[in-house]
Amino acid sequence: MVLPDITAFFDEPTNTVSYVVACPETQMCAIIDTVLNYDPDSGRTSTAGAEEIMTFLDYNGLKAEWILETHVHADHLSAAPFLKQKTGAQTAIGSHIRMVQDIFGKLFNAGSAFKHDGSQFDHLFYDNETFKIGQLEARAIHTPGHTPACMSYVIGDAVFVGDTLFMPDYGTARADFPGGDARTLFQSIQKLFQLPSNTRVFLCHDYLAPGRSEFTWETTIGAQKAHNVHVHEGINEEAFVAMREARDATLALPHLILPSVQVNMRAGDMPPPEDNGQRYLKIPIDAL
Repeated sequence: MVLPDITAFFDEPTNTVSYVVACPETQMCAIIDTVLNYDPDSGRTSTAGAEEIMTFLDYNGLKAEWILETHVHADHLSAAPFLKQKTGAQTAIGSHIRMVQDIFGKLFNAGSAFKHDGSQFDHLFYDNETFKIGQLEARAIHTPGHTPACMSYVIGDAVFVGDTLFMPDYGTARADFPGGDARTLFQSIQKLFQLPSNTRVFLCHDYLAPGRSEFTWETTIGAQKAHNVHVHEGINEEAFVAMREARDATLALPHLILPSVQVNMRAGDMPPPEDNGQRYLKIPIDAL
């Protein structure tokens, strides 16, 4: 088996980790869960983080084949359009993006011009669909619960799980967003637990669990099964659902959920300009 070379890029303002996953034999790569820098106070955006990824690709002679999203993120805006323009790579997400677009297209009153068919992305993955990154074998696994469209990507000896799991000392994703479900999340995690115990697990976020002073985002399936504080072996579905629903009821919404979702459901594109040529992000009042 060809094993991937994996490089992480951490965006501390959103606690988000993006990845470049490269085939050492062909120099082809995938870019996973990119971040567009966004200042909610001014409405200004910046591609500084994405440019860092481009500098890395250029320096190492890498060519991107894929720009993968694990889900429609609620905590940061995607830089996929910028990176697609720079690299020519295909953008991709899980096929259940259509459900997310239906839910949030209505919430933001996106209008008839906004398509709910996932066509903003170049490719929609179905559960257990296989693909390649150079000579790397890859597989998409539908892991809903946090959102309906969550996908995990198994690439060589690694799996990229988005928000489904955090580090073992921090636990699991919330499941109270529209279309989320704690029971479904538990079942998705059990699918991931069927992977070999030595499978490397790469996370989309780290929030520094109490008692830990350094950010980290790599663990293993074995460590998750043995030590995850929410869902280790021995925790049954009913106990997990009760814990997750009670915990979610205490959580504030992510700071950037409103700008993030209406951009990310469009594959990272901003809403279309209005008749004055200006683009706007909407803030629905008393809706969430």
